Amino acid sequence: MRNLKFLGLGFSTVLFLGLAGWWGMARLRPHVFHGMLIQSPQPAPDFTLMTQEGQHLRLSDFRGQVVVLYFGYTFCPDVCPATLAEVARAMRLLGEKAAQVQVMMITVDPERDTPAKLGEYVTHFDPSFLGLSGSQQEIARVATLYGIFYEKHEDGRVDHTATLTVVDRQGAVKLIFPFGTSGEEIAEDLAYLLR
Repeated sequence: MRNLKFLGLGFSTVLFLGLAGWWGMARLRPHVFHGMLIQSPQPAPDFTLMTQEGQHLRLSDFRGQVVVLYFGYTFCPDVCPATLAEVARAMRLLGEKAAQVQVMMITVDPERDTPAKLGEYVTHFDPSFLGLSGSQQEIARVATLYGIFYEKHEDGRVDHTATLTVVDRQGAVKLIFPFGTSGEEIAEDLAYLLR
């Protein structure tokens, strides 16, 4: 009987140590990003654009927060609303940590996207989202700095790069999310950056 107690105690100890080791190894395992990690982060090019309230905003004003940049337009039939819906879901999944993230949509259609229209559009997805606009020249300059292609067609459709660019707390471009990244995947990567 005594041997059975020692055997049970030994088994419990081995099981405990095995689980503790597994948990420790899981914590030491590096985070696997869903977005494309920029291995040698470069400072995010600063810019000044106008918010939906008509105020001038600089990207560098958000140093200390994680910023998610998206280039799109309010008349976009599918890609933009799908992307912003996933980002909004990521913000909900982040819970209280979402206060440390600022999402900005920069219009690629400044002729039609007035500040008021942009504001109504982006806040439909999340009240904290900012819509940014400027002159055609200002938008073209910022898009070029971030490697964003866009082209407006006669029918009003605008072809554009549909990625999300993540700028970390230090102001460096850290991640690029391709179109189709889920809200859960975005939230996991942002939570890791916010740890």
